Amino acid sequence: MQAKYISYQETGSFSKLVLDYINNEEELQAFYNYRPDIEGLGEAIKNRNFLGDRSILVKVLQDQYQHLQPNRSVIKNIELLGEDNTFTVTTGHQLNLFTGPLYFIYKIVTAINLAIELKMAHPDKNFVPVYWMATEDHDFEEINHVSVDEKNISWIQNTNGATGRLSTKTVAAAVTAYKGYLGISSNGQHIAKLVEKAYLEHDNLADATRYLVNKLFEKYGLVIVNADNPSLKKLFAEIAASDIIEHNSSKNIEKSSTKLEDLGYKTQVNGRDINFFYLNDNLRERLIFENNKYVVNHTDISFTEAELRAEIEAHPERFSPNVVMRPMYQEVILPNIAYIGGGAEVAYWMQLKANFDYYKVDFPVLLLRNSALLIDKRSAENLYNLGFSLEDVFLPVDELKNLWVLKNSTAQLSLADETRAINSIFDQIKLNAYKIDKTLSVSTDTAKQKTNHLLANLEKKLFRAEKRKHETALVQIENVKKRLFPGGTMQERTLNIAPMYVNYGEDFLSSCIENFEPLGGDFTLLLP
Repeated sequence: MQAKYISYQETGSFSKLVLDYINNEEELQAFYNYRPDIEGLGEAIKNRNFLGDRSILVKVLQDQYQHLQPNRSVIKNIELLGEDNTFTVTTGHQLNLFTGPLYFIYKIVTAINLAIELKMAHPDKNFVPVYWMATEDHDFEEINHVSVDEKNISWIQNTNGATGRLSTKTVAAAVTAYKGYLGISSNGQHIAKLVEKAYLEHDNLADATRYLVNKLFEKYGLVIVNADNPSLKKLFAEIAASDIIEHNSSKNIEKSSTKLEDLGYKTQVNGRDINFFYLNDNLRERLIFENNKYVVNHTDISFTEAELRAEIEAHPERFSPNVVMRPMYQEVILPNIAYIGGGAEVAYWMQLKANFDYYKVDFPVLLLRNSALLIDKRSAENLYNLGFSLEDVFLPVDELKNLWVLKNSTAQLSLADETRAINSIFDQIKLNAYKIDKTLSVSTDTAKQKTNHLLANLEKKLFRAEKRKHETALVQIENVKKRLFPGGTMQERTLNIAPMYVNYGEDFLSSCIENFEPLGGDFTLLLP
């Protein structure tokens, strides 16, 4: 595949905060430590003060991979994590069914490519790409479906616990439906076998996801972490106890959020007084403080402060950080240099820096994941034949239609010149009327406004009439937009890897690896 790069601004799909961050706006500099460039990353490497335990991390990962039989590059990267000159580049995501939307894939590719670039820039150090599985998340409805060919495939299951622990016993119907879409081509059969083995031969969603993602990316040395683990949680227990009892994160994040809002930015997350859940089999409920006790919401479980400290000491795995404390847990247990996230993630991480500073935990370099639009040959040919550039596809469909009609109409459709001429006449009439009677100028303005309104409506009628003459071309424009922006949204936010893999096989992933530039600062257009 070939790639073309355009600015994020040209897509019209990214927030002001993200664009300002990319463009190094000064007012945002207080909310992060290092710029997302090779110099900033170099500073982060030099100053990294890892508070975790490498031996525990390596042991946990080796245990998690023992039944997976990964290839040598994964085994080697896990071993390298035990060395002081090894750092991680991390991305994280929920355990979406069959990997969910394409941006799940793009996040991982960005992490892999950044690890490669850092190794080239710092050959005396090692950099391991990591996918952090959000195994403790409990919002199953967000991840239990996948869109293929504009149809939703769903996994029907009732649960209130951590999704990583969810049994896969009921997923067979969803697997069958997904395989039905994949068809009988060699590419379709290949990924169908991976999905079948992942979800039907593993007991829980975490293990199923690890198997599938490992098979897709193991040759690039990707290491997959499930942090729902007692040994890893123990490394975070002191901070967890402190934050639950003292409500430090709530205060720190509220201050940062207020500052961002005062600068005109939209904040993504809201901290609570207690930013932890109590986690047990089929249970993940908020911890709240009421009547001088720490209560597990919607249960009869409660703790005094002394009992809470004892519970954290004895069972740290039962305390699950929410969205504002999970990033700190990640940075405590991983020797991390950079976090790869989408626009909303980059925004909410900026709300967290003050809390990292409070707990003296290093804040990573924040990098916006690579975003991409794959433009199939048919769509590219349609755009070129219609006289559009590839970049034009990001324009709203009505704007594209109007541009095409203006370019291809033999009649004059714009009444701008006529409107200016008539307005000039009205201005002269107003001047003459004012000399006769000052009150007549108001009547002249009213007549001018009515005339402008009539001309605007006439112009719209001219456009509609001309559009009817070019119905075929306008339908083509609609069809291209529908193919490339399913459901009216960005392709990567809706479409699953399935159609890409069926059509292009392993070439799709290798092309992403080849063409994504994590430090390039541009949006990627992929052309088969």
